[in-house]
Amino acid sequence: MDLRLLRYFTAVVEAGSMTSAAARLHVSQPSLSVAVSRLESEVGVALLVRTPRGVRPTSAGRFLLGASARVLHDVDDIAASLARFGAGTAGTLTLAAVPVLVWHRVPRLLRALARDAPDLEVQLVDPPPWTAIDMLLERSADVAAVVVAHPGRFARQHRGVLDVADWGEVPLVAALPPEEHEAPDPLPLHALAGRTVLLPRRTAAVPSLPERVEEALARHDVAPAAVRTVGTIQVALPLVEAGVGAAVLPDPDHASLHRFDVTLRRLDPAPPPLRALVLSRAGAAASDARVARLLRHARRPAPRGSDTI
Repeated sequence: MDLRLLRYFTAVVEAGSMTSAAARLHVSQPSLSVAVSRLESEVGVALLVRTPRGVRPTSAGRFLLGASARVLHDVDDIAASLARFGAGTAGTLTLAAVPVLVWHRVPRLLRALARDAPDLEVQLVDPPPWTAIDMLLERSADVAAVVVAHPGRFARQHRGVLDVADWGEVPLVAALPPEEHEAPDPLPLHALAGRTVLLPRRTAAVPSLPERVEEALARHDVAPAAVRTVGTIQVALPLVEAGVGAAVLPDPDHASLHRFDVTLRRLDPAPPPLRALVLSRAGAAASDARVARLLRHARRPAPRGSDTI
């Protein structure tokens, strides 16, 4: 059954005459009359009683009118839903974000995205940065969020494969055991000399926190008693809580690490911040409205003179 004929029939019944319905539909009265007659032929029953004063539905016509209303409503609802998919306001999107961003910055992003696109479901995973990038390249994630030491170098390295959007600075702070709550703020960087410093393991794929901390310690001649390598930032935190050592960790927006039972202090001199990046496959934002919508919420201006993309 042609949906166009159902719409014509409904308009005729609602208008009460072929002439009024034709004007409303912007079609000629004869072509509208032919269309309704064709519908009656297809269903094999009279749908309208035609009188000099206009038309009124038969009992079969009244049944079809109610059924058509349900069908046309469903069709319109399907079309509207598909339009939301096309606009990136509906569907499912997978975001692979490193844990230090998941603790504060990602929730803020998702809150803004939910206000803008409440029917867009974001599936969130928190792998290490190299795994997040692999997930993106393998198409098991749509977007990745990582933290790097040299964003310009990272962008050049992945040019043509990944699109890289700046997501702002990520400052570094000292994380001390909780009993050191009387430590000065800011904490002199030299206070890390002669003590155990916990440092996540390096990865050549994504130079990030370890490289930045080692650069700062070397630049200012700070020699820890020992550097203990741990797997990830989230592994370092319970060790700091336990008093095993101190650490220099990223604290996006000075808000991510306050949930942990550690003493947080700014550093003097402050190491250069890391940068958060939002990654997508090259060209994805142009072809996928979901990705484009998330990136619009994530982008923020970079400060002048920074090593940005």
